[in-house]
Amino acid sequence: MIDIEKAVREYIDKTVYLSLATVKDNAPWVCEVHFAYDEELNLYFLSLKSRRHSQEIAENPKVAGDIIDKYTLGQAPVGVYFEGTAKLLEPGPEQNKAFECMKSRLGAREQDLKDAADENKHQFYKISVRNWYVFGKFNQPSGQKYKLEWNKS
Repeated sequence: MIDIEKAVREYIDKTVYLSLATVKDNAPWVCEVHFAYDEELNLYFLSLKSRRHSQEIAENPKVAGDIIDKYTLGQAPVGVYFEGTAKLLEPGPEQNKAFECMKSRLGAREQDLKDAADENKHQFYKISVRNWYVFGKFNQPSGQKYKLEWNKS
């Protein structure tokens, strides 16, 4: 049997971007964002409030996404998927934690934290994951999908 949490933790450390899906008026949207994460597997990213995904999160915080590394034809695909809620972080402990995660993983600068005070500059967002999924062969003859219910934050 696969240790799903271990698979998620190992896999998300292999890439720095994720595909983020939002929806407004039954019209889905997907974009790529660079991300960091914390020990509770919350995901963090920076974005402008003017971006479509940010505007849609403000109206409907439900999001989904995937974290998939590139693979070539003939390779067995492996991927991590998630469902959860996203929110804009206000100045304070949560925003500071997001900054520390982004700094550690992606090299965010102190200026990024200062810039977040200006609503026209990049803001910190948090995704609280409700469910994780992993897909891959995992020593099986064909691909399997495994679900990990998650709500630790």
